[in-house]
Amino acid sequence: MILAIDVGNTNIVVGCIDDRKTYFIERLSTNRTKTELEYAVDLKNVLDIYHIKKTEIEGCIISSVVPQITNIVKLAAEKILKKNAIVLGPGVKTGLNIMMDNPGQLGADQVADAVAGIAGYPVPLILIDMGTATTASVVNSKKQYVGGMILPGVGVSLDALTARASQLSGISIDAPRHVIGKNTIECMKSGVLYSNAAALDGIIDRIEEELGEKATVVATGGLAKKIVPHCKREIILDEELLLRGLLIIYEKNK
Repeated sequence: MILAIDVGNTNIVVGCIDDRKTYFIERLSTNRTKTELEYAVDLKNVLDIYHIKKTEIEGCIISSVVPQITNIVKLAAEKILKKNAIVLGPGVKTGLNIMMDNPGQLGADQVADAVAGIAGYPVPLILIDMGTATTASVVNSKKQYVGGMILPGVGVSLDALTARASQLSGISIDAPRHVIGKNTIECMKSGVLYSNAAALDGIIDRIEEELGEKATVVATGGLAKKIVPHCKREIILDEELLLRGLLIIYEKNK
C-alpha cells in the first residue's frame, strides 16, 4: 500500500492504494499558509480515521500544481511515514510519450491521469479532470499524449458570476428540478450544471472530429460526479483515476 497525494489549487486529494484496491480517498483544503507540522497533523488524522498504520504504508508519491507548498507537503508526509516521498516531476519515469511543444509545462495531475487512462482503457482517450480548472487531455491511438484543453472550472465560473452580479447570491451545485428554471436559484443551478455538461459534450465532439475517430471518454475530479450525469455523451466516471496513475508511476520509480 502507498500513500498518494495530489496537491491541487483548491483541494489536496489524499488516498491509500495498492494493486488490489483503493482503501480511501479524502480531500483536504489547500492552504498556502499552513506549516509542515500542520499538514503532517492533517495527514496523520486522515490515516487514523481509516485505522491505517504508517508501518502498513510502503511509500509515498506526490503530484502537485501548487509549487509554493509542494515541498511542505512532501516534508509533512515524510515526517509521518519516516520514508522518502517521490514528487512527480523532471527525472521521474512515467512511461508517457508527451507530444507537446513544452512537455515540462504539462501538469503533474494530467500526467498521472494519462498514465492511468492508458493502462486501464482503450485508446484513443479523452480524459476530463474537473477541479479548479476543467482540463481535457487527449491520448491518440498510438498512446501518445498529444495535447488538450483548459477551461474555467465549475466553481470558478460560479464565483465569477456571483461576484459580478449584485442580485445573485452563492448557490450549491445541485441538480435543479427543471432545465428551465422557475426562480433565480433554479435558473443559476440549471445554467451552471447544463452549460458545463453541454461544454463537455461539445468538447468531445470537436476533439473526436480532429482525431478522426471515436474516443473513450473518462472523467475524474471533485466536480465530475455533479456534471457528468447531465451529459448526453457517454462518459465513464472514474474517481480513482489519478491515484491509480500515481501508483503506476510509483511502481516504475521505487
